Amino acid sequence: MSRRRRSMMSEELKMELAKELGFYETVEQEGWGGIRAVDAGNMVKRAIQLAEQAAARKS
Repeated sequence: MSRRRRSMMSEELKMELAKELGFYETVEQEGWGGIRAVDAGNMVKRAIQLAEQAAARKS
């Protein structure tokens, strides 16, 4: 039995990052399962950068 993790990022943020990183068309055509592992990793790295920047502005 496999467990699916609930996404920590909103669908809106994921779409925005996919557009920014250049693989949005793949997501549109094939869904999230169609992106490469390196693209998923880059998306997570970018999301972390954005969160760190937001946290720095709050302090």
